[in-house]
Amino acid sequence: MDREAAADIAIAALGFIAADEKLLPRFLALTGLDPAQLRDAAREPGFLPGVLDFMLGHEPTLLAFCQASGVTPETVPAARAAFGPSGETAP
Repeated sequence: MDREAAADIAIAALGFIAADEKLLPRFLALTGLDPAQLRDAAREPGFLPGVLDFMLGHEPTLLAFCQASGVTPETVPAARAAFGPSGETAP
């Protein structure tokens, strides 16, 4: 998977999180962000891989996202891997 496709999945995951009244506060608490900072944070290196890490860290959230978006559960870790271990593009 290329980085652009991985970013598309991560952006969809972020939209899923933002639309959920239970997930969003948990995500914000873990990231230390407030809602007004999300848009700027999404442009920072490492943020989108972090969104995928958040999804991968809780299987019920991952499965709910996959069901809502039509993405297979196997696609999310592949998207995360496309960013590389440090959140940069994999070689």
